[in-house]
Amino acid sequence: MTIRDLVGVIRARWRLIALCVLVVIGATAASTLMTTPVYEATARVYLSTVKPADDKSPGGTYAITQKDLNTYVAILGSPAVQDPLRAELGLAPGTGIDISGTVSELTNVLDLQARSSDPQRAADIANTAGPVLADAAKKFSPLLANNNQVVEAEAITPALAPAEPISPKVKTNLAMALLAGLVIGIGAALLRHVADTKVRGDEDIRKLSDRPILATIPFVKGSDGPVLTLADDPHTHHAEAIRRLRTNILFVDVTTQGHSFVITSSNPGEGKTTTSVNLAIAMADAGSKVLLIDGDLRNPSVARTMGLEGSAGLTTVLLRRAEPADVIQAWRDTSLHVLPAGQIPPNPSELIGSEAMSQLFQKLAQDFDYILIDSPPINPVIDAVLLNQLTHGLIMVVASERTRRRELEAALRSLETVEVPVAGFALNLATGARSAAYRYGTYGYGQTAAVHGSRAAKKSRRSDRRRLSRAR
Repeated sequence: MTIRDLVGVIRARWRLIALCVLVVIGATAASTLMTTPVYEATARVYLSTVKPADDKSPGGTYAITQKDLNTYVAILGSPAVQDPLRAELGLAPGTGIDISGTVSELTNVLDLQARSSDPQRAADIANTAGPVLADAAKKFSPLLANNNQVVEAEAITPALAPAEPISPKVKTNLAMALLAGLVIGIGAALLRHVADTKVRGDEDIRKLSDRPILATIPFVKGSDGPVLTLADDPHTHHAEAIRRLRTNILFVDVTTQGHSFVITSSNPGEGKTTTSVNLAIAMADAGSKVLLIDGDLRNPSVARTMGLEGSAGLTTVLLRRAEPADVIQAWRDTSLHVLPAGQIPPNPSELIGSEAMSQLFQKLAQDFDYILIDSPPINPVIDAVLLNQLTHGLIMVVASERTRRRELEAALRSLETVEVPVAGFALNLATGARSAAYRYGTYGYGQTAAVHGSRAAKKSRRSDRRRLSRAR
């Protein structure tokens, strides 16, 4: 995966990454707030030995060694220090005291660190621990006892109540949570990207084929049935995308020197029929005489989608029970004509691939400017390949977030096996940023005039103000 691919994954799945970051930061913040703060105070003391004032006996002074200092540090947690320390601080018997020490390597200096949930208590413990330790030192040094000497603790740096706790470290925890959230989020995005088998956008199609993407058709919210936007609401983004598809198909028409196309998909449910109907209406709106044929003789739906009678149609003509003019229906007051599928036959593939079908298509091609055939999906049956032999191009409808890549790849591989090229793709049901390139955003019909009118009004007001100023 290249850096560009990684950036694309992050852009496509930024919501998942943001969710992971928020969850990790939220959990860390909650845990931090629930954690009891710990404050640490440090007192630095100097230990030395002296004889009592009333001791007149001869003898030298005993010097405290590094071994003695290490012994004093070791007994900080013993009852010999803890019990008198509690008594000095007025704490109840058995109250835990967290006190530790660090020995200087060159001098008789001890750093006493005290920890507590109360900052002032931490300072009191550190300041009191020095004298208490000095009193207990004689018990653990026989030479001191024999020489009748005592240990004194002189405070070099008294402990002060700390302003901030050493634990939890809020800023550090939140920074680490942000970093962990990003790592988890990006990892989850990459994992989902690898595990995701659906076609999400144009790039997924381009990885499987070099044929052009003719249009990205947005998803229409709140639609329970077929969406005929070209007829019912021609000023929507969906209608504009269909017109773009019509325009780009005209360029394909120039390269193929043909005026007929098969509209198909890899599997059912990807919107090929709705796309076929809307595309046919758009072509008719451009002034062309268009024929839409329902070539799906297994599951016909064009007549039902357009509200037409579908009991007689293509199969009726192929069985020579009617002439094409008898079953072709004009749709509303347009130049669009529809040839329904008719009754479902037991041998649809044989009928589509028959000589009668070829002759019928040649005859219809002379009567219409454009012919569109709504075909069955490619993966289940071979009908689309047979229909493509009659036409001059195959348009593949791909449903965003519904079509799986392996299914589209299987369909393209089937077409490649029989040397049927795809004229182009129509990415259907696109949502969000995937349809942004084919949307006007906040720009809508009638807004241009309003904007120009507003600008003209402002210009007129400025001119009026200038004239009044000159008149004055």
